[in-house]
Amino acid sequence: MSTSAPSTKAPAAPPETITIELRDPPLAAFLAWLVPGLGHFYQGRFAKGVLFMVCILGTFFYGLYLGGSHVVYAAWQPPELRRWHYISQVGAGLPALPALVQAQRMRTGRQPLWGGFMAPPRDIKDLEDWNYQLNSFYDLGTAYTMIAGLLNVLVIYDAYAGPIIVLPRKKKRQPRDGPDDVPDDAQDKEPKAAKGEES
Repeated sequence: MSTSAPSTKAPAAPPETITIELRDPPLAAFLAWLVPGLGHFYQGRFAKGVLFMVCILGTFFYGLYLGGSHVVYAAWQPPELRRWHYISQVGAGLPALPALVQAQRMRTGRQPLWGGFMAPPRDIKDLEDWNYQLNSFYDLGTAYTMIAGLLNVLVIYDAYAGPIIVLPRKKKRQPRDGPDDVPDDAQDKEPKAAKGEES
């Protein structure tokens, strides 16, 4: 009578546990909106903070440069000057807030600050002049600044909820009928005479 060797399978390892300290998530999210990457610095996630700060601020300011500082402004009246793009641009936080200051000053009849930086156009002629002088760079600068603001929304969510961690799946081994050290196909290839000799 043959006996098979006892199974020497190692016990299953306990699932991995990864802990990330998010500190105060609402505060981290606010800081991430204020300055891209700042919320991650607050949480001690410095590599991500540097990455987000460089990429998002770089994209925003490059778009601002392409558009001659005229592509980021807040205006809701009159309808022909309404700037819906600013809703996306303000996602970049503090860098887009001077536009609100300029809009408030011009709404109350005062002169804009900083040489008109991020000030809305006074009339439709100003807007037409900007498009004529900057040509396609006006639209390109608008797109860059909008993309930066929308990307920062994802950064804010990451600071609030933490990263998405995907652990690799381990392949499940199929159970075998025969001994563990003998492949299934090897069992089938045993000579019938050898099997018959066993008693």
